[in-house]
Amino acid sequence: MRECISRLLQTIGAVLSLAIMCIASGPVSADEAYPNRPIKLIVPFNAGGGADVVARVMGVGLSNRLNQPIVVENRVGAGGVIGTDLGAKAAADGYTLTFVPASYTMQPALQKLPYDPIKSFEPVSRVGKGDYVLVVSPAVPVKTVKEFIAYAKNNPGKLFFGTAGAGSTAHMFTELLKVRAGIELTMVHFKGGNQMVSDLLGGHIQGIMLSPPAVRPHVLAGKLTGLATTSLERSSSFSDLPTLNESGLPGFEAIVWWGLLAPAGTPGSVVGRLENEIKLVLAVPDVRKAFTNEGVEPDYQNSAEFRPFIAKEIAEWKDVVKKGNIKLD
Repeated sequence: MRECISRLLQTIGAVLSLAIMCIASGPVSADEAYPNRPIKLIVPFNAGGGADVVARVMGVGLSNRLNQPIVVENRVGAGGVIGTDLGAKAAADGYTLTFVPASYTMQPALQKLPYDPIKSFEPVSRVGKGDYVLVVSPAVPVKTVKEFIAYAKNNPGKLFFGTAGAGSTAHMFTELLKVRAGIELTMVHFKGGNQMVSDLLGGHIQGIMLSPPAVRPHVLAGKLTGLATTSLERSSSFSDLPTLNESGLPGFEAIVWWGLLAPAGTPGSVVGRLENEIKLVLAVPDVRKAFTNEGVEPDYQNSAEFRPFIAKEIAEWKDVVKKGNIKLD
């Protein structure tokens, strides 16, 4: 796995050096003195995971744009809290950035944090987004979301749904589904997605909500039943599946996303330089292709757009946790 990722990043780096030259770029409205040394990019999750791969693709692109090394540092623990806290406490000079996924806005709803998710950071930009897909075992006699909800209501607590751990994105998306559909599902927390999919295929659990690449081959092979996707728009991986929004849960939206943060107090000129360069990196075809291979849609938000998005997400997840009476063990 790591060798494949390494080869992918080497290829992207070689192509980016040529491709970025072809992108028209005017003068940047930022301090030209920045950066003049390597930049650390903290990823609060394991090497080889989804967030890490997306972060490294962005790191290669930014390194080419800024003419400085981007050093990815994996600082794992506490569902991303340990690494994020290190990023919050770093010097506000633009030389330490933190790469965060959607769980960044879920953690404040679940536990007390050593940092303030709003005040401790300057949002730089969102770089990508993705959806999840609701799948069940063929042993569950349903083909549509309407049938699934009716079956779950007639069998309260008897459907076991896997998650990638308490407080994980898969867990929170499933809790949102429970709240919106008014159903009772029993959570089974795993340490990661691979075991969760294996147990679903083996009939030990009845359903999961997970990223399309992880389950698409099994759905196409008829080993799992796909019911719906979680974005407001249909998924490019499952264009034939309706969204939950289309399936009787109007307004249902649960997306995964990734973005970069800088410590609070980072100069506006530095944030401006970074967000401008990130926008250019996301326009490079090989970056977009690398994202697509991971089930990620390039999706740029500048700092001014990213900040209210984060605040909105935090408020919505706090509401879900309250309504679902969710507590971490």
